[in-house]
Amino acid sequence: MKKVILVACIALAFTSVYSQKQGGFRVGLDLGYTVPSVGGGGLLLSIEPKYNIKENMNVGLRIGGAGMIRDIQDNGSTTSAKVSANISYVGTYDYYFNKSGKSFVPYIGGGIGYYSIANVEFNDTNNSDQVSVNGTGKVGELLRGGFEWNKFRMGIEYNFVPKSNLQDINGNDLGIVSNTYLGIHLGFYVGGGKWRK
Repeated sequence: MKKVILVACIALAFTSVYSQKQGGFRVGLDLGYTVPSVGGGGLLLSIEPKYNIKENMNVGLRIGGAGMIRDIQDNGSTTSAKVSANISYVGTYDYYFNKSGKSFVPYIGGGIGYYSIANVEFNDTNNSDQVSVNGTGKVGELLRGGFEWNKFRMGIEYNFVPKSNLQDINGNDLGIVSNTYLGIHLGFYVGGGKWRK
């Protein structure tokens, strides 16, 4: 009897009609992989509180961190990074292509915000000189897209972050290095209603 009641409750939950609630508040958590534009890889983690301005639009603040191992080229020589990290605070907007009665909902979005670049040291593989990235923060942009399915989310994002100066141990400029990276992430959110079944 308990199994029949449990199955009935699950069936009722799947036939209920839900949608993102206008005026609703939700919080998302994403974990993923980064691909720096200059080569290498790493991990990203973000939390994003959002407000649903309409049933198919929301605005939010993505607070994220990305740790990467990057390949750097300095005047033709290869430089191997220990770790490159940044923390970002990006205001976001997402638009959802939801159709009535669907739980699979594609989205596109973007944002602009502040990226704090870590000052990280590197070892030059050719002559063992130490070089570092100027850790000044940058204003950058974000473009992203993906889909949500019920409370789960998968997406791809491109973070356009301005370049930084590459310096030797004495502070002399050796060139510039790209901070732009691609992120692929999986996550979920809580609150704000959910897409229709």
